[in-house]
Amino acid sequence: MEKHQWSEFKLRVNIKTDTDAVYQLWATRKGLESWFLRNAVFKDQDGNVRAPDSAIEEGDTYEWYWHGYPDSVVEKGKVLKADGRIFSFTFSMGCPVTIQIYTESNETIVELIESDLPTDETTRLKHFVGDSKGWIFYLVNLKSILEGGLDLRNKKMELSDVITA
Repeated sequence: MEKHQWSEFKLRVNIKTDTDAVYQLWATRKGLESWFLRNAVFKDQDGNVRAPDSAIEEGDTYEWYWHGYPDSVVEKGKVLKADGRIFSFTFSMGCPVTIQIYTESNETIVELIESDLPTDETTRLKHFVGDSKGWIFYLVNLKSILEGGLDLRNKKMELSDVITA
């Protein structure tokens, strides 16, 4: 019997749109805020804040804030790659997340791989289970936004413990 690989997970979603449209929603502040974040702040390597429509570049740093959470809940990291097809960044505990966008069977595929996850019992639940659960929701929301325009996120601070935040 094969053991489960706890150090990474891969999620894929098909979206009926072109690859460039998907990439723009990953690789700009405005794009990320349309389906994923309440506020995304990106700074270039000189510390200058990028404009909302400005392309995020390799080496940029970020601060991310979610709907349904106070500003004290912030994720900070660094963009590892941003080349028009692949978008990669550090995420919780510095683990890399790589987004690949490509065509398969005439549909756009968004593939997310979070890797180098800690495998000890305490943190694997938080990172493997917790992160994958969150990414599943946000990938479904990305699909919903691009295919129909419906934003599924909870934007009310007074609602907590819901899967939409």
